[in-house]
Amino acid sequence: MSTVTLSFDNGPDPDVTPAVLDILRARGVPATFFVLGHKLAAHRAAAERAHAEGHWIGNHTWSHTTPLGQAPGAVAEKEIGRTQALIGALSHPDRLFRPQGGGGALGPHLLSGGALRYLRNGGYTCVLWNAVPGDFHDPDGWVETALTLCADPAPAALVLHDLPNGAMRHLDRFLGMLLDRGTRFVQDFPADCILLRRGHAVRPLANYVTAPFEAGATS
Repeated sequence: MSTVTLSFDNGPDPDVTPAVLDILRARGVPATFFVLGHKLAAHRAAAERAHAEGHWIGNHTWSHTTPLGQAPGAVAEKEIGRTQALIGALSHPDRLFRPQGGGGALGPHLLSGGALRYLRNGGYTCVLWNAVPGDFHDPDGWVETALTLCADPAPAALVLHDLPNGAMRHLDRFLGMLLDRGTRFVQDFPADCILLRRGHAVRPLANYVTAPFEAGATS
């Protein structure tokens, strides 16, 4: 039996997110929504509904323009802190944060040294991923890719997107296929997808932070 932690990035969207929530409620599937600050400012009601229905709300930066490891200057407070302040009472107690990967890639572009310090000092839990089926660029073909990614016996941290590109019209069918084959949905993220837990490193960080990397930052 496979285990899947389902999450949605880059919302909320006033039309797509409520439709996703309808499907999740009908299927009894929990999820986490990693929101963008500028979208949350405009469409907070969708995130409030997600929170009220038991889904977790996480931080996915304010603008989603450039991975933090490639961003010039000290942008952590603007991108992370500003969004977290807006999330406010909707926040998970662990202050979940997911960096921008630029299409799902993992590497030192994810965080700058300054962003890492900000996350550690703020007690954030930094969450990555291991299953990105590309619904953001393949709105009709992502389902087969996702089914393959979720067939692995190792727990999957699956990233979808509540974006208005038509991809989520396949969500109910996709969830039904997973449930039919006995997939178990959980909200806790796989241990190997967590970099920080409440500000403390739980795995080596150097591969996810742009050099120069602080000595002692792995503890």
